[in-house]
Amino acid sequence: MEREIGIVGLGYWGKNILRNLYELKVVRTACDFNEEIIKERKKTFPDINYTTYYEDLLEDPNIKGIVVATPSITHYALSKKALLAGKDVLVEKPMTTSLKEGEELVNLADKNGLILMVGHILHYHPAVKRMKELILKGLIGKILYIYSNRVNIGKLRTDENVWWSLAPHDISLILMLAQSNVINFIYNGTSHISKGIDDIALASLEFENGIKAHIFVSWWHPFKEQRLVVIGEKGMIVFDDVSKEKLFYYSHKVEWINNIPIAKKGDLEVIKIEEKEPLKEELRHFWECIKERKKPETDGYEGLRVLEVLEKCQNSIKVVN
Repeated sequence: MEREIGIVGLGYWGKNILRNLYELKVVRTACDFNEEIIKERKKTFPDINYTTYYEDLLEDPNIKGIVVATPSITHYALSKKALLAGKDVLVEKPMTTSLKEGEELVNLADKNGLILMVGHILHYHPAVKRMKELILKGLIGKILYIYSNRVNIGKLRTDENVWWSLAPHDISLILMLAQSNVINFIYNGTSHISKGIDDIALASLEFENGIKAHIFVSWWHPFKEQRLVVIGEKGMIVFDDVSKEKLFYYSHKVEWINNIPIAKKGDLEVIKIEEKEPLKEELRHFWECIKERKKPETDGYEGLRVLEVLEKCQNSIKVVN
């Protein structure tokens, strides 16, 4: 592979992206605005260029694509500069902090024939890919309900709330599975740590095709849980990213006997999946899209659908904290 990728942001999540780009042998230059962070990364990932000036990435004709892994409030400005410089972009979630900004980036990428990809990493998780295959094959029948819990006593932020920080992952998957437009949004968020910054949030979605879903996210929880449950007419699938075995099938269903619904418990099956690192698969996909000029699975339009749900949920109800 050729070293034609630049990355900006080498901190909390960026260091993981850098590691994978380094292992794929596609990274040319890594940028961070903190010199101490650069010193640390150089120890582990030598033999590439480092800079504190973002313009070095934009002005290098050998860099074809840029990964933006900075705080979300900077995503719009840094991605826009990259697109204006003629670079393909992979921007971490959320794509921007508003739907309007996201639309501008998508239009800019389209106008210039550039790739805009969003880091909705779970689409590249082997368990999610297998789950999608099984659902499409009809394993659980018609989807009735989807819910997700993404909670932990985790990293607290003051530049964005828990809804915008954690929910994009699950919104993206739920939209992919539901394959329908959202017609009803309900959001309830509360702040307990930083005034005005929701640290616990619960949202409900209703889709045109009748599927309903809820999403629960929290930074203020006694244990870590990252679970997506898909309930169908003929069974249920659970994606549990905290568990060693990631994917489970329950053949539970409801039977009507003498006009009375009876819950019939079925067997639990652990579904085998490939052992691949989702982040590496995501970055490999970005590289392939650059080389083959193909549409990313999580392109800018997919990012816009997620931003629409984020915004409309938060605007659906105002909770006094």
